[in-house]
Amino acid sequence: MADDPYETLGVKKTATAAELRTAYRKLAKQHHPDLNPGKPEAAERFKRISTAYALLSDADKRARFDRGEIDAEGNERAPERPFYRDYAEAGGQRRYGAAAGGMEAEDLEDILAAAFGGAAPGSAGRGRAGPGGARRGAAGRRGFNLRGADSHYTLTISFLDAANGVTRRIALPDGRTLDVHIPAGVQDGQVLRLKGQGEPGIGEGPPGDALVEIGIAPHKLFRREGHDIVLTLPVSLREAVLGASVDVPTIAGTVRLTIPPHSGTGTRLRLRGRGIAGQGHQFVELDVVVPAEDEPELAEFLRGWTPRHPENPRAGLEEE
Repeated sequence: MADDPYETLGVKKTATAAELRTAYRKLAKQHHPDLNPGKPEAAERFKRISTAYALLSDADKRARFDRGEIDAEGNERAPERPFYRDYAEAGGQRRYGAAAGGMEAEDLEDILAAAFGGAAPGSAGRGRAGPGGARRGAAGRRGFNLRGADSHYTLTISFLDAANGVTRRIALPDGRTLDVHIPAGVQDGQVLRLKGQGEPGIGEGPPGDALVEIGIAPHKLFRREGHDIVLTLPVSLREAVLGASVDVPTIAGTVRLTIPPHSGTGTRLRLRGRGIAGQGHQFVELDVVVPAEDEPELAEFLRGWTPRHPENPRAGLEEE
């Protein structure tokens, strides 16, 4: 038996769509297989999380699950069949008659015939005089066409795959696979629509679409600001004072960066065109690191050093 999707995501049954999305993203990033190599239990947990969110993020499927019409995997549950005893002499109505608002059995059969394009059981040979009967007969001969439902999926990718674009293959519940082309610069939470890849239609109705919500795992070095990439780069005191040429990682590989002399912590240098899909830049923020070990020569020099241009680095901190 499948887990309760609300319990899987750790949310209440009254959770909003935003609360569901937040809970899913937190759990998906925690249990994503790429972040848990060699841990099959994480992959299985991630699969259950994705299945639960796919069901609850679809408003129609969530409502049907809450009503008990489908199970936690989206499979139909057989409805309870009423017995003839439930209608026999109930409430003073006619024996074994329908109790739904006075609807006649013939009317119900006509509705079924119109909906599913054929004669309802037991209606053969029965006709009604007048235009109304002819109209119902024509409706019964028409096919019932309906567009298929959209399918909802979630896919968590790495920061670099989101920045540079990637194609990922996902497995569908029916055993099929689907290649998802993720464009460079996709946003966290963005939904990609794959036309015609959803549930099949009824009759001649077209299939629905597949809606894939993208989640992006954080990167240990980079962060994103719009189309720009920001990297914090540690530099030594010597490199900051004298300047240097150093290797710097970018989302497309390593490049050489010149650090100008007299660069302090917080100095931001720009690598033009190194942002998302060439539309932004990469900014390198310097973080000056003082020696962790004892440097006697440096200490002796500083004791006898008198700055030519004295500055008070805390000048802006005085109280007014």
